[in-house]
Amino acid sequence: MSEYKENMLKAAIVKNDKKAYWLIGIFSVVVFGAVVALGKFKLDIQPGFDVHVFAKINAAINCCVAVLLVSALVAIKNSKYGLHRNLMLTAMFLSVFFLISYIAHHLLAGEAKFGDFNHDGLVSAEEKIQVGGLRTVYLLLLATHIVLAAIILPFILFTAYRALTSEWPAHKKLARYTWPLWLYVAVTGPIVYYLISPYYT
Repeated sequence: MSEYKENMLKAAIVKNDKKAYWLIGIFSVVVFGAVVALGKFKLDIQPGFDVHVFAKINAAINCCVAVLLVSALVAIKNSKYGLHRNLMLTAMFLSVFFLISYIAHHLLAGEAKFGDFNHDGLVSAEEKIQVGGLRTVYLLLLATHIVLAAIILPFILFTAYRALTSEWPAHKKLARYTWPLWLYVAVTGPIVYYLISPYYT
């Protein structure tokens, strides 16, 4: 056990739970509020390029994050703590870029509706019949993806905080829940993009 502790990384920041709770809570609420608020608006501008490039970037980032998460799990299973830390921090930084790209896409492209073949912003009864049960699959994937993406942020930050303060039992306990939920969000992101992209205007 002592050898295990010696091999673990030392604390990178000073433990201050009260400050961490406040900072993580405020940041999570601000990010969630910004995504919800900005998601309701569409800028009436012509940027001069295909705005759906942001959606492609988002899908690519999610794929990279998924690979990083799996690689980080393999690293920690092999006691490569430094590599695990670097992979997880990279995944977090990529998630910041994802957030920026996600907001940009919604502001410039607006919302696409699954099954809207004629791109009129509505899904008629005929279009629902045409798309069939795939629409239900898409909506279920989208709903779980959005809900988990909304609630996972504070869990990711708290898990990282416990690692940065070298509170390994608490970090491991949180990671058991954070890691699979984060991986689910990362994997379903590209799937949602693949399903909805034919209905982009």
